[in-house]
Amino acid sequence: QVQLVESGGGLVQPGGSLRLSCAVSARTLTYYPMAWFRQAPGKEREFVASIRASGGGTNYADSVKGRFTISRDNAKDTAYLQMNNLKPEDTATYLCAAGYNYNDRSPSDYPYWGQGTQVTVSS
Repeated sequence: QVQLVESGGGLVQPGGSLRLSCAVSARTLTYYPMAWFRQAPGKEREFVASIRASGGGTNYADSVKGRFTISRDNAKDTAYLQMNNLKPEDTATYLCAAGYNYNDRSPSDYPYWGQGTQVTVSS
């Protein structure tokens, strides 16, 4: 029902910024709660941020609060993750996901996933 394609990753120095985009294609007019996860090699996939279908509510992992902002523009069928003050520990593959409850934080609760975009924070 849902296809997601991430873009916007790249190499950035510590303290820099990136904005990730997730283009959403759906078979219906229904909008889904969206989330961003990240996964570094050899590590578990971890929750980063989520947003309700309307865009009116958000959740963040403690590690990114105050630095990352999740948003969406439903008119453009796109979700975003603005990442500021990036740290080396933010290095990971970032994946967007669509689910049914924006308060869900487990990857298993999200049935739809993009392929991911690489973010590398390094000097």
